[in-house]
Amino acid sequence: MIVPPMNRKLLAILAVDMVGYSKATEIDEAGTIERLRAIRADVTDTAIALHQGRIVKLLGDGALVVFDSVVDAVICAAEIQKAVAVRNGGLPEQERIVFRIGINLGDVALVDGDVYGDGVNIAARIEQLAEPGGVMVSGTAYDHLQGKLDWPLDFVGEQHVKNINRPVRMYRVRLDGKRLRRTLRQAMPHWTRTAAAAIVVLALVGVGTWWFFQPALLGAKPSVAVLPFNNYGDEASGRLADGLTEDIITDLARFPELDVVARNSTEVYKGKPVDARQVARALHVGFVLEGSIQRQDGRVRVTAQLIDALTGNHLWSDRWDRPAEDVFAVQTEIAEQVSNRLGGGVGLIQTAGRAAAKRKRPENLNAYDYYLLGTEKIEEITVADEQEAIALLNRAIELDPGLARAWVELYHAHGILAGFGINPESEIKAAADVAEHAVRLDPGDAEAHAVFGMSLSHKGDNARAKAELDTALRLAPGSSEILTFYTGYAARFGEPERGAQMVDQVMRLDPNYPMWTSNFFGPAYFMAGRYEDALKMLERMTPDNYDHWRWVVFSGSLAALGRMDEANAAVRETLKQYPDLTVESMINEVGLSTSERSRFIETMPLAGFPSCAKPEALAKLAKPVRLPECEAGEAQPLGQP
Repeated sequence: MIVPPMNRKLLAILAVDMVGYSKATEIDEAGTIERLRAIRADVTDTAIALHQGRIVKLLGDGALVVFDSVVDAVICAAEIQKAVAVRNGGLPEQERIVFRIGINLGDVALVDGDVYGDGVNIAARIEQLAEPGGVMVSGTAYDHLQGKLDWPLDFVGEQHVKNINRPVRMYRVRLDGKRLRRTLRQAMPHWTRTAAAAIVVLALVGVGTWWFFQPALLGAKPSVAVLPFNNYGDEASGRLADGLTEDIITDLARFPELDVVARNSTEVYKGKPVDARQVARALHVGFVLEGSIQRQDGRVRVTAQLIDALTGNHLWSDRWDRPAEDVFAVQTEIAEQVSNRLGGGVGLIQTAGRAAAKRKRPENLNAYDYYLLGTEKIEEITVADEQEAIALLNRAIELDPGLARAWVELYHAHGILAGFGINPESEIKAAADVAEHAVRLDPGDAEAHAVFGMSLSHKGDNARAKAELDTALRLAPGSSEILTFYTGYAARFGEPERGAQMVDQVMRLDPNYPMWTSNFFGPAYFMAGRYEDALKMLERMTPDNYDHWRWVVFSGSLAALGRMDEANAAVRETLKQYPDLTVESMINEVGLSTSERSRFIETMPLAGFPSCAKPEALAKLAKPVRLPECEAGEAQPLGQP
């Protein structure tokens, strides 16, 4: 039998381990585990991602990480140790997390996502000889580091290490030497803890998501198992753990982008130590969500983390500390936040799928890959990106005409092009057609009902539009995406204040709401008279993302706040792109409510938009809505024929 050649590569291997883990867990197991997870989420995973590392495996209290560059590996290690030292500064000694880190540069074998060989073994042995809070590197690493670091490297001799015949040169990184030009703290000067966790997720998606799907799974939707949350408290905490597990499963199951394992299949793992990779093999899933609940001193602490079930890597984690008086409110809030962070078009799991699709050869892309790549283009909100999205989504439909999600996303792409003034009549018709097709294909898809409702509103049928959007909310009451879509139409249904309140709700559910949501949030705030908030939302976008509607909202908000010079400049820019735009053309948009027309009449003239539509524009309308001053200006003088 011919044995295929082994895939080998020269990599920097970083081994990290917590000092005194066994003793710490003996004293306070739950607290130690929670503190270690928090360090990973806030410090170590961030640094690894920023320096293009990849976590190969987690080892309980440690990890094995590989880098293409040994310089990146050492800088990453130094930043971790410095950041952890700062974090430990204000803590009692028994609550401090301290690491040892060892780094080697060596030739390793790559097998099924893992790394093997002497290079790995040496890194692990070096780590064991490092000082607590210190970084030790091998001689091979040292040879490639000279002149490339801002810290001195002190030779500590040659050491014989277990299972390695030859002595290994070792060098200590003197962390009290010169500081890095760009430290981890400087790399993220204004991030809050929550924002930092979001960047960790996005960075990890960029460097490691191809591990999420092995070739046998690439054609399928991503799948997730929600394990029973661990209870580290009393009986009441146990009930909360059970309820939270069930709610998250129910909420995630509402996302048609995911396959979610039923609770009866995961219940067998309750109260048992599990390995995510064993769960993956048993349940045939790509992701595992696990968590814990602890109640103490009238408060409840909940943690949750998403794990790549194939490698055991932690991809995301978060925690919540809440008063324990109303556990049901806590249960609902956290379940909604977790499900929105993971599911939907902006969730971590779909983001991971996009990254995986990008790594495939074009000839290997399947329908779901094309769908994922199309959705990513839509979110850029430019003419070129929307046109590319349509091409990708049409390819998805060619391969799988029954993929309702692709039809849903086509609605958004066609609708955005129409807003930019690109063949508006044909694009609006195309949007309406695909929306209706989507809801017929999958009547249980909340977003299909949402886009069908939006298409009905653009036809002027607001009663049916509201019914469809209400149906979408009933199907997915806690979905930030469905709420986002509704915000853009609440004013059309005569409920502008409700639209603004929904925006506030989405921001609570998903503090990391993406840029494209501002396309809905800005107008929703504008219609409720919250002009400052409207501007903040639109300023998250660029002028390239503005269609005529966004330009009017932007200009009108500036004028309403008395920022007249800026408003006038915005109007001039708007009219360059949309020379026929007038107050009358806006108030004749199909389906507008009285409150929306009033808002335009109030703000657009103030900003400097021309009032009256041209006769040829009015001629296209069956019953045009006119401004009194425009009608008066067209009236014939008395006595004239």
